[in-house]
Amino acid sequence: MAGSPFSATYAEARDKFLAAATEAGASLSAYVHPQRGPDGGELATDVAWVGPADAQAVLVMVSGTHGVEGHCGSGAQVDWLHRGEYARLGPKLAVALVHAINPYGFAWSRRVTHENVDLNRNFIDFTKPLPQNPAYDGLAAAVKPLTWTETARNESREILLGYAREHGFPALVQAMSGGQYRHSDGIFYGGSGPTWSRRTLEAIFRERLSAASDVGIIDYHTGLGPEGYAEQIVSALPTSDEYRRAALWHGLAVASQSGGESVSAKLAGDWLDAAPGLLGHARVTGIALEYGTVESNQVLEALRADNWLHAHGDPLSAEGQAIKAQIRAAFYVDTQVWHGMVLGQSLIAGRQAIAGLTRAVAA
Repeated sequence: MAGSPFSATYAEARDKFLAAATEAGASLSAYVHPQRGPDGGELATDVAWVGPADAQAVLVMVSGTHGVEGHCGSGAQVDWLHRGEYARLGPKLAVALVHAINPYGFAWSRRVTHENVDLNRNFIDFTKPLPQNPAYDGLAAAVKPLTWTETARNESREILLGYAREHGFPALVQAMSGGQYRHSDGIFYGGSGPTWSRRTLEAIFRERLSAASDVGIIDYHTGLGPEGYAEQIVSALPTSDEYRRAALWHGLAVASQSGGESVSAKLAGDWLDAAPGLLGHARVTGIALEYGTVESNQVLEALRADNWLHAHGDPLSAEGQAIKAQIRAAFYVDTQVWHGMVLGQSLIAGRQAIAGLTRAVAA
């Protein structure tokens, strides 16, 4: 077995992924990002394809939707390749491993894209009226104070906690993380148009999945729930065929985000929710694996700190590096136990999806 599939940086993760994909005999393609990493290096979304180019069924495994969360997803993808899981594919099946769909966020230890957009709030129809979030509007100044002194942090935190005391903590979570489209310098911003990462994912779907009748998806996330536990989140409602297929493939522990079953807030612009529309010719069965890390208040403080840093500070300064360490720790638990939990649950989900796709093409 090769060394650890996990990496400390985006550059290391990309090197490991490309090496593992090459060793597995995968075909590779790169979508180069317009910006560079903090080390001046190239940023790209890399796609490794294993199996027939015109496969009837395809499993798509995506890392780095929320940049800094790519440490987890990249490790799971590299491990899948190291273990030779592609040997389980039948003649009609293929796997597309999409590495770092948000390479900027991965490299710079940010959850967002270079446009400061949360990619999982960006998949909306921008020709229509934008979703409204008046609760976030009222909290926007507290979310991102002008300074990041201890006094400013405490005062702004008290405003947020006051909202939670008045309306309940779930209401605060929904207000903060459900998505907002008015404050481009804030958190969970959905954007004013399709981002580079959205356009890239759509291009991958268009170019590589046109022949598929069945598509399974595993999208890797971190930051919500008990440490190491991966909630299997389905975007679709519990009454939908997609949800029922996901439950058949992955078990009754799947949780509907739109149905209010999940640890996640109800989202606007979630790409898993948009996938069936992007792949209208195929049956889509997708889950997000959401791995818990640290307490939710620590995650929120890390996001606020990073948001302030890129609006008012210097990411390469000593203060900036301390904030970068804070946000990495909020979304990536660098311990052997957590690594093992990530890989074990990912391995199960991948095998379940391949089994489901195999049954689909045999029917």
